[in-house]
Amino acid sequence: MERSDLSHLSFEFFPPKTPRETRNLLRTANRLAEFHPDFYSVTHGAGGSAREGTLETVSMLREHGYNAIPHITWGGDTRESMVSLLARYADIGVSDMVVLRGDVGEDTLGEISFRHAHELVSLIREEMGNRFRLHVGCYPEMHPEAESIDVDIDRLKEKVDAGADCCITQYFFNPDAYPAFLDNCRQAGIRKPILPGVMPIANFQKLIQFSEKCGAEIPRWLMMQLRSREHDPDQLRAYGADVVANLCRRLMADGASGIHVYTLNLARPTQAFLALLLDS
Repeated sequence: MERSDLSHLSFEFFPPKTPRETRNLLRTANRLAEFHPDFYSVTHGAGGSAREGTLETVSMLREHGYNAIPHITWGGDTRESMVSLLARYADIGVSDMVVLRGDVGEDTLGEISFRHAHELVSLIREEMGNRFRLHVGCYPEMHPEAESIDVDIDRLKEKVDAGADCCITQYFFNPDAYPAFLDNCRQAGIRKPILPGVMPIANFQKLIQFSEKCGAEIPRWLMMQLRSREHDPDQLRAYGADVVANLCRRLMADGASGIHVYTLNLARPTQAFLALLLDS
């Protein structure tokens, strides 16, 4: 397989908090550049300081020649502050955004301007037209707060109808989840590209913690295999790379035109599975 077989490849980072983390992130961005990604996306948590961290990281990466784009969340912002932020990203040449509901800080309760991501998508389209290509999140294994699969699909349809161009999934390890999710989306009239997100496997305990936080399921068979290799980091990483590469092969066979990688700001786990995938 060649990189040309992937019509889309992107990598997700989170903003660094220290000079050392910044140097590590730039090193990771440089190493992953060999795969010619469409973009590096930068996450955004709750609160104003998190927003500035995202903006600073996107600006820094772009200054180093990388196509970095921001995650945008509604938080407790006013319409005016959101429009101002969009203008700042337009000024530095950003062409894409990942639009999410995001987390809400405790200090913003009672001051929330946007209750759902589709409202933020609508605002961006109203204020900026088609200036940005908008990516939204979706959940093959259902959002942890959703009442049902049907309701979850309805929420995604609202985002697409509001003007989203592309959908990026939460990561998952059950390959059957993706084609079933595609079928549900198509039946609901969602025709936009749906790119699967994947998580490289490098650290067993961190994978469990992250998965519990975001509601991603680790299948029992995989949990047992990873646990048996927990105390052998080299074996764990090699097995994890093989698992994720095989997952991507299956996803592409089931119609995925590309992948989005949750890197956790690490280069080697991503390089390992992509080397297996692209060499096959």
